[in-house]
Amino acid sequence: MSFELPELDRKATQAKVEEHLEKYRLFKYLTFEEREASITASSEIRYHGPTNLTGDQTASIAIFNADEQERRKRFCEKTERAVQRLPKMERFLIEERYMCDDAEYITDFKVYCHKFKPPISAMTYAKIRWKAFYRLALNLNIAVTKDEKVNQS
Repeated sequence: MSFELPELDRKATQAKVEEHLEKYRLFKYLTFEEREASITASSEIRYHGPTNLTGDQTASIAIFNADEQERRKRFCEKTERAVQRLPKMERFLIEERYMCDDAEYITDFKVYCHKFKPPISAMTYAKIRWKAFYRLALNLNIAVTKDEKVNQS
């Protein structure tokens, strides 16, 4: 019995992982703006709609606020668990380059020349990053295989 790892589309998988990590940063470092119920009358003309529907605006907003915060928290925890499972160098690279609050302003060059002790080459950095992306994509279930890419065309 043998197990074969899937062959991934590098560009599409990298884009998905980077998108996922960007979403992580947004959820982690930006505050969630809770919705509030509108209590003022509107000057907008409202035409009569179906009368068999009832709605509770305040309850809907409260449910959204609670559910959205929990969803964001679970998303961040899932991402952090996946990163914690990576080998030491891959985890360090992902945390320093993609998971800190100022990650959008940090370049790959700065990471492989200044963050790694001793500094590593660009090729070594690229290899470590691809291995990390490969593992994260499979772990987070966001991998794009070459078979999927062919089927989408």
